[in-house]
Amino acid sequence: MTRQLPVLPADCISEILEHLDKDICTLHSCLLVDRLWCKISVKILWRDVWNCKYYCYQRSILSTLVACLPKESKELLHEREIFISTPTPKPPSFSYEKFCKVLPIYKMCIKIENVLNYELPPTFNIKERNFLVINEIIKMYTNQIYSLKKLTYYNYKEYRDFSFTCFPGVRSLSELGCSSNLPSDFFNQMSQICQNLQSISIRFNSVEVSNDLKELISLQNNLKHLTLTAFFDASWKDIIPSLTKHLKTITKLYLYSDKDNLSLSFVSSFSNLQEIMFSFYNEADFKDLQYAHFPRLQILKIPYRCYHYSVYKHIMKFLETNGSNLKKFHTHEHDPMLSLSIPRFCTNLRSLFIILKSGELNTLANIFTSCQYLESIGIWCGCVYLSEEKVLEIVADHAPTNFCELKIYNISNSEFVTPEDLELFFMKWNNRTPKKLFSLIVYKSNYNSHSLLNERSMKVIKKYERLGVTKLAIKMYREDAEEEEIRMEEIS
Repeated sequence: MTRQLPVLPADCISEILEHLDKDICTLHSCLLVDRLWCKISVKILWRDVWNCKYYCYQRSILSTLVACLPKESKELLHEREIFISTPTPKPPSFSYEKFCKVLPIYKMCIKIENVLNYELPPTFNIKERNFLVINEIIKMYTNQIYSLKKLTYYNYKEYRDFSFTCFPGVRSLSELGCSSNLPSDFFNQMSQICQNLQSISIRFNSVEVSNDLKELISLQNNLKHLTLTAFFDASWKDIIPSLTKHLKTITKLYLYSDKDNLSLSFVSSFSNLQEIMFSFYNEADFKDLQYAHFPRLQILKIPYRCYHYSVYKHIMKFLETNGSNLKKFHTHEHDPMLSLSIPRFCTNLRSLFIILKSGELNTLANIFTSCQYLESIGIWCGCVYLSEEKVLEIVADHAPTNFCELKIYNISNSEFVTPEDLELFFMKWNNRTPKKLFSLIVYKSNYNSHSLLNERSMKVIKKYERLGVTKLAIKMYREDAEEEEIRMEEIS
């Protein structure tokens, strides 16, 4: 007699699959289990579907959405001789558009245009054709989405002939990304229906800011996260008075700019900041901020390099004032004195990203010795920076008890380390007390085609993976890009 396995309740299956939200391949496999698993997996896959990077997925998404279009939209496309193939001639199994929780209009427009330009034959009115398809899809979204979490709307040319006040999903919105030069009626409409935004990201396109945008910010009741981006001649100066109401509620502040004359003095007014990111290409006015005290600050990120020596001095002073509270510090600056200030002022760090050159091994050892709560560190290796072999040696001999994750950005054309070096490191790690699973994440440049690990090295790693000592992940990155987690999502 065949023993039947117990059937899990729907909420248990949903809880399990939620942990796979970034594992697209596994979620696709879950679609084939049964209808319940399929329904739960589809909801997860489609809530942020435009985040996909691969063309084959983008083409499938577009064809599925076209199949979901209402009858009048399909007839309109056929009248204009726009024929887009659908997965099957039958109606779709689900109303996929209703599952959308994240609507990035700019990103969606670009991906739809790419597919249309590649799949459909060229015509004299390509722009009009693309506009029509995109507009019908957006109209369908506005009519069918009843619970939207995030909307990003960055470009004036994206503005379509529909009203956001008639978009039921916007009423549940918690995150908004927009450009300062969007039409005033957009900000007016959002002010009427969205007064509980928790996160606002604004890309400034000019010095002047409309009163409608200022009012939208002032009307919010629970604003926690704020991102301000100003490049070229744009400025966020005019928006600062509108932030007065939110000085105590904002906990996360991101500032991006290529200007060196934008004052940061207003930042010190946010008394409850827990996370700050400064991303400046030139010298920023850190002088006004270096003595500011943020008693709740836990995360500080400075991903882009500043090219003026005085900036380092101001950042060091900032760390002297606030470093003891930091749990995470990421800097893409390289300055020996700045690096030496970390073990002096940031002794409670859990996560660190830092750039050290080949002569700064002692600095890395000092960081491990002083930062006894450190769990993860990311560094560049190769060329003029530290060698992987020396880094592993320092980690084995000096890493504190809680340390368990090493992220290495390999920028050279050489192999990672020799099998003998790996064997020695894992033997030392295996003898640690207490022993923690060691996570080794190696980021390899897309522009380097060499193999990081030869067959013998892989055998060593597989051996210690079976023993439960380590796990390895090799990921790709671009040499001209910063760490993915600290890049702004939609800078075009």
